[in-house]
Amino acid sequence: MLATFAGCANHQLSPGFAARTGNVQIFTVMGSGGKTTVRALTTGVQCPMIMWDGKTATAMGVRMPADTIPARSGSGQVDNKSAVFDVLVCEAAWQEGAVSASVDGRPVPAPAPAIKRIVIVGDTGCRMKGSENAFQNCNDENAWPWATVASSAAATKPDLVIHMGDIHYRESPCPQGIEGCAGSPWGYGYDAWRADLFEPAKPLLAAAPWVFVRGNHESCSRAGQGWFRFVDFNPLGERTCNAQRFDQYADYSVPYSVPLSKDTQIIIFDSSKTSGKPISPESVTYKKYANDMAMIANLVKGTTQNFFASHHPLLALGSDKKTEQVVPAGNAGLLSVLGAIYPDRLFPVGVTVAMHGHNHVFQAMDFKSDYPISLVMGNSASNNDFPPPSHVPRGSQPYPRAEIDHYASYPGYGFATLDLVPSLKGQESISRWVLTEYSVRGRAVMRCEMQRDFKFCQPLASSN
Repeated sequence: MLATFAGCANHQLSPGFAARTGNVQIFTVMGSGGKTTVRALTTGVQCPMIMWDGKTATAMGVRMPADTIPARSGSGQVDNKSAVFDVLVCEAAWQEGAVSASVDGRPVPAPAPAIKRIVIVGDTGCRMKGSENAFQNCNDENAWPWATVASSAAATKPDLVIHMGDIHYRESPCPQGIEGCAGSPWGYGYDAWRADLFEPAKPLLAAAPWVFVRGNHESCSRAGQGWFRFVDFNPLGERTCNAQRFDQYADYSVPYSVPLSKDTQIIIFDSSKTSGKPISPESVTYKKYANDMAMIANLVKGTTQNFFASHHPLLALGSDKKTEQVVPAGNAGLLSVLGAIYPDRLFPVGVTVAMHGHNHVFQAMDFKSDYPISLVMGNSASNNDFPPPSHVPRGSQPYPRAEIDHYASYPGYGFATLDLVPSLKGQESISRWVLTEYSVRGRAVMRCEMQRDFKFCQPLASSN
């Protein structure tokens, strides 16, 4: 169905059509090769129209209808119930050559002609997990600052937002007597997704297209149904997590790359199914990941700078809660696979930076040997882990032969930006990226050069 409204940039839909489409939430997802899709979540029975450049309107297509999915067995959680998705999910591929778009008269975040600033967030939901008796104070913006972080990040005016995974955290009902999470929705349906993402992140969702990295909270046994329904870029098919017999497909996604500049791309790797223990070479997971790494080895060819993004870190450090000694904190499952394939650097040659979430800290390090720069940015709102080491002893190694050269960390909540800045004299042929870590309210606290030949991280402030 195609309709044309010449010169009607502010075209208003008829009241009858507006009633059929209901209340609409709009955001944009970027995927392989920088291709972009517009998503709309609506309480109506019909998808809304999308208008391109204020001239041509087309109907959005249905990605997933509203539905109630019976509770899955074997989720591993103390509490479980049916997932109620009481919104229609609509989508439209970004029209080639279009500069702008609107849905229901509201502007859609458009792909930037050039990406110069990227916002990075990770591990954002409010933890409510009965199996760990862990209930974060979701009703306190200081204890769960995601809305403030999202607003502060939006104020930096990014061209792209990257979420490093673990979006959904409200898995169990708030116990009686705990005021901090009283009244919160829980489970894997839209109400919990709305509370953890769509409502608090509204200003950031409206600021720019998003790239979503899948976390373990979005695996099929947890919030995978919402992952595929709402934020995964790829077509659905059998990869919905609704039927457990298809988990062998749905728990793994093919890696893809998103171009960031003329010589830089980010490669997205789905690590949601990894384990905290070494993975058997005979397992499906090991074979899937080995195949993914072969694909990534091809993706990095011909690109000067390749940023590898997975939820789970490989090169990371933590502090023993009893002794406060510095200990390795990389994911044992990924290390067992990638260490066997690439024993000298864990990643294919060509990967220059590894970016992760999962550990609820900000941490940056580079190495005296040929390991890529490692960044952990899982500190945006979910309960922060035991504070990361403020400094590390000389000779510290998160992995054998990966001796740290420079190290920096920030113990508070926050977000990061990755900026394309003018190159230094003599380095004009290579895109220069600078990472800045910000506090909850948007104060720069750390700045890191992303090229190995430059001074790495410098603290800028310590205030929250």
